[in-house]
Amino acid sequence: MPPTDDDDPTRMVIVDAMNVRGCVPDGWWRDRDGALRRLVDRIGTHPWAPHDWVVVIADGRPVAGLAAGTRGRVELRYAGHSAPDAADDDIVALAAASIGDGPVTVVTSDRGLIARLPPAVDIEGARRFRRRIEG
Repeated sequence: MPPTDDDDPTRMVIVDAMNVRGCVPDGWWRDRDGALRRLVDRIGTHPWAPHDWVVVIADGRPVAGLAAGTRGRVELRYAGHSAPDAADDDIVALAAASIGDGPVTVVTSDRGLIARLPPAVDIEGARRFRRRIEG
């Protein structure tokens, strides 16, 4: 997480990309790569608070034309391995490692993932998040 230039702690927002992408039946399954691109673009253009650092974690292979990396205050990561819950594993690890650096929010509606997160982590539901970034 990048340091801030004052005393306000950075809020880490970790987005479960596949869960957020799939929470609205808008035909995303017909173009999975395009749906991920649109989600990352929308997150990237959202007016985040000055102390927010957003990490979007996606499952699977990298999407052509959508490289992992940082765009402003938004970072895209692809899961570090190919196990069935690879992104969930990465989300849990990042959330646990970020506690103590400032507030941590995980965006997901995946009950299994939520059960694995440390109690200090705040949860924002996927649909609520989608409404907020699309509003």
